[in-house]
Order: sequence, then structure tokens, then C-alpha cells
Amino acid sequence: MARRLLAEGLNPICYDPNPQPLEGLRQAGAEVVTSASELAQRVDTLILSLPKAAIVEEVMRAITTDIRSAAIVLDTSTSEPATSQALYALGKQHEFQFVDGPVSGGPAAANAGSMTMLLGGDKEAIKSLEPVLDILTAKTVVVGDSGAGHAAKIANNMLCAANLVLVAEAIRLGEAAGVKPGDLLEGINAGSGRSGVSEVNFPKWVLNGAYDSGFTMGLMRKDVGLALALAESSGVTLHGFSSIAERWINESVEIPDTADFNEITKAQ
Repeated sequence: MARRLLAEGLNPICYDPNPQPLEGLRQAGAEVVTSASELAQRVDTLILSLPKAAIVEEVMRAITTDIRSAAIVLDTSTSEPATSQALYALGKQHEFQFVDGPVSGGPAAANAGSMTMLLGGDKEAIKSLEPVLDILTAKTVVVGDSGAGHAAKIANNMLCAANLVLVAEAIRLGEAAGVKPGDLLEGINAGSGRSGVSEVNFPKWVLNGAYDSGFTMGLMRKDVGLALALAESSGVTLHGFSSIAERWINESVEIPDTADFNEITKAQ
């Protein structure tokens, strides 16, 4: 995302506790600072991309008093609705806006500026972000108030996780009936059973054995856990998804967290 901003003539200021990715950004022309606090003190738009909700909250609480008045914090992490709502309220207390804007598309879309972003929060703040969003994304959807973006992202990734398992089973069923995987996918993608998984994941990363999407098993297992946790806290029973969640979390332990998430299709 930072490289996209640089390519469009903006001058992002960057921080990461891991210096390795920062060196490449420095060489590309970005300014690098030595702490999250320094970064927060210097910008009116602060973009977060962090591993999980607990880290988002930890970072935000650490820099709350450093964030400029009227600044906008855009959280592109896959976080939790309750965390976003709490940080939105914190922003109100300290006169800044917190917007949840989790992204889909993975590293390739981030590099191309073609991500999809699901947004929740103050509508005026989101509108103010449009010049930056136009650079980073190909599509944005405002799905509601604070927390709605993360709720929608969790639901989206739940379906992606389910579809990977189900399309793999459909492929095995087709092969048992004598239908080649490529031919079966062509038929599915011409009909009502198609999905992003059947149209993109299988042709691009599964059937050719590439398994190099840039998104890991560990990350999807985390997202599956987020779906289960959100369902429990919301009082929703996920009858259909529960067995698929078991496949991800407990029945595919032979596939390491570092593997590409499309490798779940290998699990029998």
C-alpha cells in the first residue's frame, strides 16, 4: 500500500517494528520514522495494517495522545467489530476518527491498487478518505457504522474458507464421475455454483499446483476463529460452517500455518 502511494506522488511516512520491509520503502522514497508515536504526531491520515485485533488495540492505546486532533485512523487489518467500536469511541473522546476498512485481494491486489475495502464508521470521515482509497482500492463498500466493516470482512472470509473446502469436494466428486477438474470448473463457473474460489483460487493457485497466493493457512485459521467467536458473542448458530471450521482448525494439522491457505484443498 505504501508503494502504491509513492507511485502516485504522495509522500507516506512509515513505521514498522520490523526494519526489514522499511528498508525497501526507504529506498523507494518513503520517509521512515523510529516509533508509532512519532508517526501519529506527524500525519492527518494514519493507516494501520496489523496482524490481529489485540495488536490494533495495543498500538492505538499506546499512541492515543499522539494522534492529531481531527486526524483519521484507517484500520485495514482484519480485526474484530467490538475492537473497532471501542476505538471509535476512544477517537470521539480524543477528537479523531477511527474507521474500520479491512481489505480483500491479498498482496497482488495491494501491489496493483485493486483491493476491495469494506468500510465502517463516520460517513464524512470515509468521504474524506476517498483520494487515498482511490489509489489503494478498485472497489469500496460502506457497509455501516463502526465495526460493520470488520463484521463484513469476517463474513466474507468465512465464505471463502467454506468455498475452498466445498469446491475441493466438488472437484473430487467430479473426478470420481469421470469429469476433468478444468472442465468441471468451467461448468460450475457458468452456473449458479460459481464463487470467487472457483473463478480465481482454483485456476490461479490450486489446479496448477502454485499455492503462492501470499495468504497463509495461519491467517485463514485466525479468520475462521474470528467467525466462530463473532457467532458465539452474537448468539448465532453456524450449523453449516461448524464442520468446515473443524476442517480448518483441527482436521488439517498436517498443513502448517506457514503454508498457502489454498493448500486446505489437499486435505481429505
